[in-house]
Order: sequence, then C-alpha cells, then structure tokens
Amino acid sequence: MFEVKVEKLLVEGKRVDGRSLTELRPVEMEVGVISRADGSARVKFGGTHVMAAVYGPRTLHPAHLRELTTGVLRCHYAMLPFSVDERKSPGPNRRSIEISKVIRHALEPVICLEEFPRTVIDVYVSVIQGDGSTRVAGINAASLALASAGIPMLDLVTACTGGKIEGKLALDLNGVEDVGGEADVSFAMTPRKKKVTLLQMDGLLTTAELKKLLQMMSDACLHLHEVQRKALYKALRGE
Repeated sequence: MFEVKVEKLLVEGKRVDGRSLTELRPVEMEVGVISRADGSARVKFGGTHVMAAVYGPRTLHPAHLRELTTGVLRCHYAMLPFSVDERKSPGPNRRSIEISKVIRHALEPVICLEEFPRTVIDVYVSVIQGDGSTRVAGINAASLALASAGIPMLDLVTACTGGKIEGKLALDLNGVEDVGGEADVSFAMTPRKKKVTLLQMDGLLTTAELKKLLQMMSDACLHLHEVQRKALYKALRGE
C-alpha cells in the first residue's frame, strides 16, 4: 500500500492553477466538429477536453426495444485510453456505465422524445483529455450536439461542478481539487426555467454550504449558457 500525496490546494487565497475560488477555467465551445455525425460539439474546461456526437433519430433495432409512444435516448460516455496520465483500459467499466446513465438522466427532461416513437437517439461523449469535471463538460457538449442535430428540445442543459477545498467553496474543480478536496458536486440545469436535472455530491457539506454552492453553480451555468448560445449562433452564421 502507498499513500497519494496531494499538494496544498490554496496558497494565499489562490488555487493551484491561479484562479480565485469563484473563477471558471477558460471555456471553449464549438459545434459541427464531426462531419459524419448528425450533430456534434467540442467543449473545453481548462485541461478537460470533451467531444460529443449525436446520431439519429433512427429506427431502433432490435424491434423489442422500441417504445410505441416515444423515442429512446442512449448515452455512451468513455474516457479515451490516452486522456489521463495512467492509460485507461478501453471499453466500458462501472464508472463509464454510471456516468452514461447520469448524462442521460440530465438530458432527457428537455428532449421531445415523444415526437419520434419507435426510434433511438444515440449520444456519444468522448473525453479526449481529462482534468476534472468530465461529466459536466460532457453534458454541455451533448446538449450542444443535440441542438446542432436539430433535435426538438425545450431548452439547453448547462452544467458545472462546485466543491469544497481546504474549507472554502469553489467552482469548476480541476483534477487535483477533485481528488484532494473535501467535497465535490456535479450540477446541471435548464437555463430558462432553472429546472435542476442533475445534482450529485461526494463528500460532506453543511446545509448552508450546499445552498450557497447551489447559487454559485446556478450563476456559473447562466454564464456557460451564453457560451453555448454563442457557439450555436456562430455555427448558424457559418463562421
């Protein structure tokens, strides 16, 4: 047995990457990055790079899996073998299966699946490079990819993380903070009606801390929604 030592996460109020506690990493979003997909998007949160591709709606096979009155959403999350320092084994594992389900549940409330009975929409989320907050980056990318595919949606879904590091609440945890922090929360919402579609927490927070962190993440999601909208408008203009 050996112990992994995590460096100090806060030095004079600054985080290991120089950010303040409420500062997001540099964010980039782009749609239409995979020509053979029906819709696609690329999202970067600092050192976390994620791509999403959407295929469908198309007839679901085998026939016994079809729903007569609605379509089926399938999400597939994977960290590519070279995405982190220690090579990831290819193929699904317990974590990828769980995150695939989390992404599906976060997206289902906004997709008008009832318009496509007996069909399936497949969403593939691939982590090209991982440095924390991969599932929320994947949700942002998948939401953009669905919109770029022309899938009818009630709203976009926007997501971010928050947590507690050395007793302080912080937004958008990177990999070191995710491992060494006291708590981390994954959060997703619909920006227009502010409906929460994902809330997961590891670690411990007081009720007051959780309420404050929820407000911080909600405000951050509204900012990220503007980045999503700009990416979609840019694609519509053909830029």
